[in-house]
Amino acid sequence: MPRLAVAALFATLLAAQAQAQTFEAEGIRLEAESLTDGLEHPWGIDFLPDGAAIVTERPGRMRIFADGELSEPLEGVPEVAAMGQGGLLDVVAARDFEQSGTVFFSYAEPGEGGAGTAIARARLVREDGAPRLEDVRTLFSLEPKTGRGQHFGSRIVEAPDGTLFFTIGDRGQSERAQDISDPAGSILRINPDGSVPQDNPFAGREDAAPQIWSIGHRNPQSAVWDPVTGALWTVEHGARGGDEVNRPEAGKNYGWPVIGYGRHYSGQRIGRGTEAPGYEQPEYYWDPSIAPSGMAVYQGSMFPEWEGDFLVGALSFELVSRLERDSAGEITGEERLFEGAFGRIRDVEVAPDGSVWLLTDEGNGQIIRISRAE
Repeated sequence: MPRLAVAALFATLLAAQAQAQTFEAEGIRLEAESLTDGLEHPWGIDFLPDGAAIVTERPGRMRIFADGELSEPLEGVPEVAAMGQGGLLDVVAARDFEQSGTVFFSYAEPGEGGAGTAIARARLVREDGAPRLEDVRTLFSLEPKTGRGQHFGSRIVEAPDGTLFFTIGDRGQSERAQDISDPAGSILRINPDGSVPQDNPFAGREDAAPQIWSIGHRNPQSAVWDPVTGALWTVEHGARGGDEVNRPEAGKNYGWPVIGYGRHYSGQRIGRGTEAPGYEQPEYYWDPSIAPSGMAVYQGSMFPEWEGDFLVGALSFELVSRLERDSAGEITGEERLFEGAFGRIRDVEVAPDGSVWLLTDEGNGQIIRISRAE
């Protein structure tokens, strides 16, 4: 082998070794490897059937990560309002992606008054040139829009019956979360064509937004369909404390801003305190706040010890919270992983091989792969 080629190979191996880090987690040795950087505040990631991943960047770019390389930004992404916490947000490949090529995504949609969360679908095309989105169609658009830059929510979950659950925060206007005519501060549910399922709790009522599934949510940035309990689970930001894990049920009220754990940023008590008749209690909560964003249910062969556990990314505490669960799906404990090692963790996904992939919410954001160390 020529001397220059040997030197280049050696340099590549040294770089890979420098990127890998090892960690201990309750008897398991973990290895963390940076797969790529150069992403500007990445927000959502999902896997395609061929093992490639589709990833969003908050300023408005969507890319494919395949064979160790990031694609150029996809054409066809609609205009986004990259303001505050808003921008291009979650992305999910449809269950029938191999046949349809459909992806669902969420974004801060600009419009009269500012911006609001929108849900769209499109067809991802990867042949005949650069990958791109075609047939983009908006399925839901939040009204009224506002110039505030916070609490867009925005996680999307495709349920086994094909309906779409998605989350929207209160947009920094807490009273909206208790108004059933206003979709803000709610978990919502639609059909994949944007129509309203007839079994939604408020379908057919003239005084309510028919897409609403549950209300009283501050800013849910985590959502997942849990095969253990056969139900939707969400995690939302509290104020100064009071991040909540919820299992939202149809038509129920999860309390914000009437009840909550923690306190307002001013130090004042939230509403009536931690409980009141007619409002649901969380399954688990954090006080102080870890600022959760992005979650997964672990299912895979690489870490059988974690089977069925929740993995929740945290922004301000810069960690992954593993919520241990029993066979019935109840949360029984917590293990905190990678605290301060990678920065703000925006999303967590389980790869087809059972490894765990993390997105870091940084100006030079990374995709980090967590595997079992030899």
